[in-house]
Amino acid sequence: MAWGKLSMADRLVSVNVGQPREIRCPDGRRVKTSIWKTPVPNRVFARRLNIDGDRQADLNGHGGEQRAVLVYQSSSYQFWETLLSRPTMPWGQFGENLSVEGMSDDEVCIGDRYQIGTAIFEVSQPRVTCHKLAIRLDQADMPSLLVRHSRPGFYMGFSDRGADCKPFLPYPWFLPTLWFSSRLT
Repeated sequence: MAWGKLSMADRLVSVNVGQPREIRCPDGRRVKTSIWKTPVPNRVFARRLNIDGDRQADLNGHGGEQRAVLVYQSSSYQFWETLLSRPTMPWGQFGENLSVEGMSDDEVCIGDRYQIGTAIFEVSQPRVTCHKLAIRLDQADMPSLLVRHSRPGFYMGFSDRGADCKPFLPYPWFLPTLWFSSRLT
């Protein structure tokens, strides 16, 4: 697993939070979701299950210690804006807690650890996209588009082992990248 602070090529662009709300699905069902995230102007504390100001609505599919935060890349925003002919979208549009430059899905591996501020995060899994993103973006095929174009983003949990780690741990060749892992499901 890799270990380190965000490199010069990796940068935290925005921290985004949201609270559960009830929405109406296209078929008329009502569901709770926290996919509507908005940027916060100040620093926030990272907790075991989420970051301050954020709550997950569906704990079966989201949240928990291994999925405390969702990360999505600015390069994917640019990709979708071009592909879908959309104007610039605000950070948090994809339901992510951390909008970043760098940290691409084809380079990040499960088990990689990153320090952002004083919080230490560990990459746990690629995002498993649900229908709520389709509703959020008003794009019915958005979940399948994320898979087809290999741009899922990924979940991280908070690592309580970070204080004992050296600045860099060499990364075993057998750790799968997120891109590879997402192809297995």
